[in-house]
Amino acid sequence: MFMTDLLYARAQMGLSLAFHIVFAAAGVALPVLMVLSDWKHRRTGDNDYRKLSEKLAKGTAILFAVGAVSGTVLSFELGLLWPEFMGRYGEVIGLPFSLEGVAFFTEAIFLGIYLYGRERVSPNLHLFSGVMVAVSGAASAFFVTLVNTFMNNPSGFTATPAGPVDVQPLVAMFSPGWQYQTAHVLLSCYQASAFAMAGIHAFILLKHPGAAFHKKALSVALPLACITALLQPLVGDLSAKHVAKAQPVKLAAMEGHFHTEVGAPLLLGGLPDVETRTVPGSIGVPKGLSILAFGDPDAEVKGLNEFPRDTWPPVAKVHVAFQVMVGTGSLMALLALVTLWRRWRGREWPHGRGLMRAWLFAGPLGLVALEAGWLVTEWGRQPWIVRGVMRTSEAVTPVPHLAAPFFTFTAVYLFLGVTVLFVLWRQVAGTLPGAADGKVAHGH
Repeated sequence: MFMTDLLYARAQMGLSLAFHIVFAAAGVALPVLMVLSDWKHRRTGDNDYRKLSEKLAKGTAILFAVGAVSGTVLSFELGLLWPEFMGRYGEVIGLPFSLEGVAFFTEAIFLGIYLYGRERVSPNLHLFSGVMVAVSGAASAFFVTLVNTFMNNPSGFTATPAGPVDVQPLVAMFSPGWQYQTAHVLLSCYQASAFAMAGIHAFILLKHPGAAFHKKALSVALPLACITALLQPLVGDLSAKHVAKAQPVKLAAMEGHFHTEVGAPLLLGGLPDVETRTVPGSIGVPKGLSILAFGDPDAEVKGLNEFPRDTWPPVAKVHVAFQVMVGTGSLMALLALVTLWRRWRGREWPHGRGLMRAWLFAGPLGLVALEAGWLVTEWGRQPWIVRGVMRTSEAVTPVPHLAAPFFTFTAVYLFLGVTVLFVLWRQVAGTLPGAADGKVAHGH
């Protein structure tokens, strides 16, 4: 299929974001798990928890390094691929970009103290440095998400043909809906990482049921995984209600909702057909969309037909991505409920083979939901780069032959991804029963 330079630019940005977001999410969440392990070691004196915190610290360092590289590439791409956007709106939204840089450097400084200061600084300062890594990582994600919120709901300036005037950086930084989007993103980072960690240790426990180190590692990951899995649907509901009011065309695309209706049904599954304006294969829940969007079974929900055709997002893509996000999120919430119920009944985190298999298969779901959610956000804003103000086609660079950097960066990301997986597996393999590190971890 022939691709225009605009499509290559969008594909390159999408690839970069899809790659970077995995490392960014881990950079936000792993320090929390690292600190929890360290705190458990200090409270119990159990060296398995110390070993776990050291492994998580090394994992954080690896992912932080790759995240720094991919994040730097993204910052260059913003300027090189979308010069009109940065040139026109850089002054409006520059503040959170600057604060993200401060958070990044703070995280790097305290990560250095945590990694190399365990025997060189006081235990309290060492633990504090770990907490600061976690706080700085969350702050970094928070500030970047504020930029995305601005792109979805621009505020803090007056638009003119010559560009923005009357710029108010603080108003732009906290654009409408910032609290829902930042909470949704931060929870997804913790949820994806905790589920991935739980899945890894569940896999090992299925092969080595008596591995004490991995039982303890699971006891660190499961509470964060369960709490975030249950909180996320609540925050997601608030976020969707905001989208219903602020971005009705995005909501209509998410739900495959073509016709304005009072008491609109919620469509489960199906693939929207924009030609016939139907969703074949879907199952309708009567009045479900009106209830979810506005909390009123008789509320009117605008359909895509209310909006000009050239302002529609890619409906089928947005709908499928949204269904994937909600479906995986629902499965994770259900597993969290079952696990917490078993924990309450058994007074300890369960390790039965059935539940371990469930956690093994659920391990990747957090990352799947995370990627699907970002696709909903980005595809759902199209054809705008700044909604209602600047189209994506107006922001792209005039420089031709964008296929070359796209394929080059694809190769680089594939190489980085394989390398990181190999290095991380080496870290995990060192904890297996029978491995040199595993013997240390088990106190042999």
